[in-house]
Amino acid sequence: METPRPNKNSALESAAMIDTVLRCEKNWETLHFYQKTVVLYQLTYVFCQRFLPKYGDRTVDQMVQAARSGKQNIVEGMADGVTSMELEIKLINVARASLKELREDYEDYLLSHQLPRWIKGHPRYNQLLDFCRHRNQLADYQPYFHRWTDEEMSNVALSLCHFTDKMMISYEKYLEKDFIENGGIRERMTAARLGYRNIQRATIEAKDREIAALKAEIERLKKEIERLKDGMG
Repeated sequence: METPRPNKNSALESAAMIDTVLRCEKNWETLHFYQKTVVLYQLTYVFCQRFLPKYGDRTVDQMVQAARSGKQNIVEGMADGVTSMELEIKLINVARASLKELREDYEDYLLSHQLPRWIKGHPRYNQLLDFCRHRNQLADYQPYFHRWTDEEMSNVALSLCHFTDKMMISYEKYLEKDFIENGGIRERMTAARLGYRNIQRATIEAKDREIAALKAEIERLKKEIERLKDGMG
């Protein structure tokens, strides 16, 4: 006699819910907008060393800290995003705000030193956009750090700020979509708890069916034994 078994598919689906309570931590080092912030930080550090006063100018600390904050808040946000999508979005916004502050400093530098901003129509504008759009690694930029002029470094930094911000906006939209479709940690914990209860319920129901089937089989065997006894008598 075949013993009734619990529904494996529903149990596995419930178990899958339990495994996804915590979101997978992303490898931020592979993300292009993070890679560009690494470039921005290193570029800004060298820029400040080369073109700003070594002492008595708070702009140096502010620019370096803004560039660092843009990078570090991405790392912290994605690490915290394992348990809190809300905190991840908040820290991505902090990173964006830091890079906006950095962009403002570079724009002020160009203005105060009467240097041009490479906007549409400038002879090097398209070349600048193409370079910063398609290159994300520090190795692509670092060889130029001590060759570029302050005008060139400032415009490269501004272009990187622009592309990085656009990428982070797209990432925030992805997070919003993910939250709508899959929920946050509270929803995942609730789903996991319900999934665990479903497994318990399915297991208990299967055992009850198995016990009932065994009892029925015992009664059948008893009757068969009594029938055989009567036949022998």
